[in-house]
Amino acid sequence: MTQFDAEIVRRVINGDSDAFEHLLTKYSDHVLKILKKHLPYQQVEETAQVVFIKAYRSLPTLKSRGNFKHWLSSIAVKTCYDFWRKQYRNREFTMSSLTEKHRDWVETIMSDQSSRLEHEKTLQKETRELLDWALDRLSARDKMVLELVYLEGFSIKEAAELLGWSVANVKIRSFRSRKKLHQLLAELSESEENII
Repeated sequence: MTQFDAEIVRRVINGDSDAFEHLLTKYSDHVLKILKKHLPYQQVEETAQVVFIKAYRSLPTLKSRGNFKHWLSSIAVKTCYDFWRKQYRNREFTMSSLTEKHRDWVETIMSDQSSRLEHEKTLQKETRELLDWALDRLSARDKMVLELVYLEGFSIKEAAELLGWSVANVKIRSFRSRKKLHQLLAELSESEENII
């Protein structure tokens, strides 16, 4: 932890709650950057407030040698995870919920009627939409592991630290999550073949 961060944390713990504003100002962009990667745009600002409230309340648990920025990043990632876990519990999906646009896209890809050069940008966009569709059907744990390890490029060890899980748990979860994602996409492909 930087000397500045350590001093501010000490002051807050000793009762100077106004000093926390210095940390809020210093790290708000960092937290927003993390949240924007993992949450719908309209949830970012409110969730950032939740992250800083959690951090403020948990300051006494921060070890003096700990890295404040890393510790705060971990809180932000766990808060995203909590958001998606809550969303997952409250949502039900069926394969028929795929939009007509996505059905058309799958049909186009399977029939290979369009040229690659003409549709490269559209293909990229729609592939991302399809991936997002499939990721939204995974549990919060599965989604966060896949995003951190495969979409954002964190190592297994880094993802484990950010999530507060063991390395073995992240390895197992990422393997199982990939299988679930593959299965979702295979089921979608099969259902489209049956329609055609």
